[in-house]
Amino acid sequence: MKKLIVVISCLFSLQSAFAQSLDKMQWFNEPEKWEIKNNALSMFVTPQSDYWRISHYGFTVDDAPFYYATYGGEFEAKVKLTGDYKVRFDQMGLMIRTDHENWIKTGVEFVDNKLNVSTVVTHGKSDWSVVQLDKVPPFIWIKVIRRLDAVEIYYSFDDKSYIMSRNAPLEANRPVMVGLMAACPDGKGFNAKFENFTVKHLPDQRRLEWLKNNAE
Repeated sequence: MKKLIVVISCLFSLQSAFAQSLDKMQWFNEPEKWEIKNNALSMFVTPQSDYWRISHYGFTVDDAPFYYATYGGEFEAKVKLTGDYKVRFDQMGLMIRTDHENWIKTGVEFVDNKLNVSTVVTHGKSDWSVVQLDKVPPFIWIKVIRRLDAVEIYYSFDDKSYIMSRNAPLEANRPVMVGLMAACPDGKGFNAKFENFTVKHLPDQRRLEWLKNNAE
């Protein structure tokens, strides 16, 4: 049994070496201008678009570009973000979406000439949390890890050292859409580039604990 666990772990490690193929993903709210080149997605973000539900502002919008694939179980997803941010609330990052009432978007958001690591968690209504950065870096990495009934959110400037910014609830054992999101609520659009997008399957924690406790 212990050998089987080792073999399974090796297979998962091998799988993690491959990036998600952008050609096999699909659009929700496809923007007018976009391209895939060298497995990087570039788009001109749709003007006056966003994701938000009800709280604080009193409106619901669900019309920003989202390029995704569907995954079940537990996983780690990450991406490198580069944006030509121009006006308030220009944003880009990762999105995990169950349906129109249950989703998480996390990445960077430009507010008052400052770049923030920004997360909106929505279960019926949206909330918003930010970590303001000292300066606008040339790019930033965002990583999410879905474990059990929660999502851990991290950011990095070098894809080596990651800082945790949020732990948010998400229903367990239900397939979700995972992918690349950008929005421009106030402006006329901006150029956004997503590179090195990967989704790595993680073995179920409860299953691993069961195997550990029931090893021969």
